[in-house]
Amino acid sequence: MKFLTILCLKFLLLTNFLMAETISTKSKILRQSSDCFKDSRTQVCKELVSEIEKLQFVVYDQNKFKCQSSLLGLQTEIIETYFFNNSSNEIISLMIPYVIKNC
Repeated sequence: MKFLTILCLKFLLLTNFLMAETISTKSKILRQSSDCFKDSRTQVCKELVSEIEKLQFVVYDQNKFKCQSSLLGLQTEIIETYFFNNSSNEIISLMIPYVIKNC
């Protein structure tokens, strides 16, 4: 019984740690996304695409499908901005508000 209690406590502590890390990752991704829309040819933008992919897997495991879809949309915008760089200096993301709302 004591073993089971310790196991449950470790699980709860680990779960809370992972959730806190995910929240900071989301804010970091949003901040980096804004920077990518200002200057799309940086290495950060390339790495951000894979970071968003990892976060999509995390929210998928949590059954947060609206969040996953919003992240996919943001990832798509970053890829379009990086590869199909428009001449416009102000590329505004339409997906950032949805990521904030759904995640």
